[in-house]
Amino acid sequence: MAGPLAGTTVLDLTTVVMGPYATQILGDLGAEVIKIEAPGGDNVRHVGPMRNRGMGHMFLHLNRNKKSVVLDLKKPAGRDALLRIAAKADVLIYNIRPQAMQRLQLGYADVAAVNPRIIYVGAYGYGQQGPYAARPAYDDLIQGMTGLPWLMQQAGAADPRYIPATLADRIVGLHAVYAVTTALYHRERTGEGQAVEVPMFECMSQMILGDHLGGRSFEPPLGTAGYARVLAPERKPFRTRDGHVCVLMYNDKQWQSFFRLIGREDLFRDDPRFNSHENRSARIAEANAFVAGEMLQRTTSEWLAALEQADIPCAPMNSIDEVINDAHLNVTGFIHEEQHPSEGTLRTTAAATQWSRTPAAPQCGAPRLGEHGAEVLRAAGYSDDEINALAAAGVTTRPA
Repeated sequence: MAGPLAGTTVLDLTTVVMGPYATQILGDLGAEVIKIEAPGGDNVRHVGPMRNRGMGHMFLHLNRNKKSVVLDLKKPAGRDALLRIAAKADVLIYNIRPQAMQRLQLGYADVAAVNPRIIYVGAYGYGQQGPYAARPAYDDLIQGMTGLPWLMQQAGAADPRYIPATLADRIVGLHAVYAVTTALYHRERTGEGQAVEVPMFECMSQMILGDHLGGRSFEPPLGTAGYARVLAPERKPFRTRDGHVCVLMYNDKQWQSFFRLIGREDLFRDDPRFNSHENRSARIAEANAFVAGEMLQRTTSEWLAALEQADIPCAPMNSIDEVINDAHLNVTGFIHEEQHPSEGTLRTTAAATQWSRTPAAPQCGAPRLGEHGAEVLRAAGYSDDEINALAAAGVTTRPA
């Protein structure tokens, strides 16, 4: 057993990205994660490219360190099987709407009746106290509702657009991870299980508004909403003579070092655009435009060498292929190859956190659909004959 969550059993009723991302992290930290899938499997199994049907790349990178069990929860025998598994679990996490869980008779009261100590976590679109409670939600919709496409256009994009990553799903997935772990901590101290709500709209709004409440923080307002520095259209990788470079001069010391580097310390000393943090913030467009002009004078490699020598924060602008081949990520083993039982050699990432006493669990590749059904059902008290009967009734399936 390895990882800080070793000995913890998580019953995973999540699909697509948000919930599976959260439960994969819990599995990386040592929890036994039992993924309950409908007979057709998690939809993201079918997102290519893939070597074998039902084992798409997104699924592989969201579902390692999990056991797959197929249960048709719309059938009474499937619901009964889930409750028998839940009776011995520590956590149940789901990401369908709570109304659907109630229709399945798998609400918090139903599950707590068989396991009062259960941590019952719902990760879904909207807080259940508001008028959006029953609405469906996906990453794109939550990005739109929390202002991200609007902010992209404010910052210079030709049209509103979504961030090209499942950002809302993954950020809210991290909220779900801390909800699980802190609820387990509370139970460890008190013995009490509880239901926890992790709504996407509220979690993402907290993050976005933390940057962009701006003058609307005050009543009456002291200005408009928005954080000028991060909305500045010039806040982007700077073009060099042959490419781009990422640079951030933030404090006075870094700005003074930059002007020393280009031989213009007089500007830092005398020019009101540059000589204090307050002045630079008020005229951020002019400050960025000046830097952009200077960056065109040298190549990317020349700038990186000079900026590093001057102790000015800088980095290359990588493509995804360059991230995959990054020396640091490969030397540390964060990006590595592993052998999957059915998919062969895969390139993947390791757990991102490091622990001095309880290192992350050894990685086990994402499961085939229903791969662990018999194993998990036996642990819940089913005999082989009963498992065969469930399979014959279409309540569960064996792996192909």
